[in-house]
Amino acid sequence: MSDRTVRIAAWSGPRNLSTAMMRAWENRADTSVMDEPLYAAALATTGGDHPMRDEILAAGPSDPSDAITACVEAGAAADGGASRPISYQKHMAHHLLPSFDRSWLDRFVHVVLIRHPRRVLASYGKVWNDVSVEAIGLPQQLELAPRAAVVIDSDDFLTNPRQHLEAMCEALDVPFDESMLSWPAGTRESDGVWAPAWYSAVEASTEFGPAPSQSADSIELALELEPIAADALEIYRELHASRLVLT
Repeated sequence: MSDRTVRIAAWSGPRNLSTAMMRAWENRADTSVMDEPLYAAALATTGGDHPMRDEILAAGPSDPSDAITACVEAGAAADGGASRPISYQKHMAHHLLPSFDRSWLDRFVHVVLIRHPRRVLASYGKVWNDVSVEAIGLPQQLELAPRAAVVIDSDDFLTNPRQHLEAMCEALDVPFDESMLSWPAGTRESDGVWAPAWYSAVEASTEFGPAPSQSADSIELALELEPIAADALEIYRELHASRLVLT
């Protein structure tokens, strides 16, 4: 494995831009991607009952040490093929469990992708019963933020994807590539086995969607989600204060 490999760990909560962002990076000729490489390990550790649980565990690796090793070794040439100098890893922040080793994080450059919690909860709450601040990844993102080369808010990003991608690439010290702005519709071999349960919208997409027209503060939530939204908003505001702002 070349020491010149740039390994990018992008940490998102659910129902954000994470899969579309993975599409943008995978469309580069110099980049390979990994889709939620800690998922099986997190699921095996917590015993959570997720859609397609058996398939996810079978796809593994379900041991945290093995999953982390795969992340660190990403970018190596396989079967004699050519390696790619950039490894972009789409991570869900809530997969980084408290018991998981953190020392490997120093070998990566990090991106934190945030979204207003009322937007997240309005979407996630419709498909998931076990909802908490931890389940949408905000405490974990707050832990990771000091390591991040850049924090990107999805609402900001969607107002001008090109300029945000240019600034993101600059922060990560990699060249911007025009190919990141659009991609072919459809599935990818690199998609996680859980894609049939979650990826229908991104599979139909060919570019980033428009910025939302409704303000986040005006989004109505089920009453049981309001306390979670209030706690999440405190963390979100702290992360939002350090977000990328275009000049």
